[in-house]
Amino acid sequence: MTIWNELAGVDFALKTVDAAGIPTRALQAGSGAEAVIFLHGTSGHLEAFARNIVPHAARYECHAIDMLGHGYTGKPDYPYEIPRYVRHLLDYLDAVGLEKAHLVGESLGGWVAAYLASDHPERVLSLQLLAAGGTVANPEIMERIRMSTTKAVQSDDIELTRARLRLLMHDAADATEELVQVRHRIYHEPDFVANIGNLLSLQNMEIRRRNLLRPDRLARITAPTLVVWGHENPFGDVPEAEKLAADIPGARLQLYPACGHWPQHEHAEEYNPLSLEFLAEAAERAKSAV
Repeated sequence: MTIWNELAGVDFALKTVDAAGIPTRALQAGSGAEAVIFLHGTSGHLEAFARNIVPHAARYECHAIDMLGHGYTGKPDYPYEIPRYVRHLLDYLDAVGLEKAHLVGESLGGWVAAYLASDHPERVLSLQLLAAGGTVANPEIMERIRMSTTKAVQSDDIELTRARLRLLMHDAADATEELVQVRHRIYHEPDFVANIGNLLSLQNMEIRRRNLLRPDRLARITAPTLVVWGHENPFGDVPEAEKLAADIPGARLQLYPACGHWPQHEHAEEYNPLSLEFLAEAAERAKSAV
């Protein structure tokens, strides 16, 4: 199954959107009264959601973007701390004319989405946190992310890219050869190589600590929230997910067995209907609150 096949049956466009001066690659598909924004993880790219676009685009206006400094989006020369990501996401929403959106964030994307939801509740219809980062600062995991990514970027050996992608998955088969090729190409774009230090700045302990999603921030989130986690997540155990959900008022937790760090990809057949049900419930809750 290729990315092209995953997207079969839906009209979509790959665009470069000017988000306050930062060219931002976006896959846009579907239509509807509400929009869903998909946000990937550290050193990732919009293809992380290839298995999710078609079912969501049947009901919603979908945007999967390469976040600040990632993929084929612009790479300004400064450390990418969470408020920078939030500003870029807000600028993207403004550029495409969206006052509000449902946010679906995986790993780093969840960190950014939760931070935005805590500061700008008026922009968020609902929140999905998929193996979200940002609640802890574990030096062993931070070093694993930093070293595995740096080695893959600094070497032409595609096996290092393959190993970096497989690190995310419980089943290595989910790190498809096509995804490996896409990521290897991105990792070796000259601007990506030159900017890898900025992209990995959150793996620095001092920087990470001042960007963490602390309980008082999570308690400010008012959007309906779904936390999705894998039992074999290599970057965070289940108690981390349970605490994340407990710290957000009214949040719901969904755990998947035999699942690593990409639940939306590894368990797409279960995740997609769960997400659509959650989005519909959020819409009904919003109507009843009016």
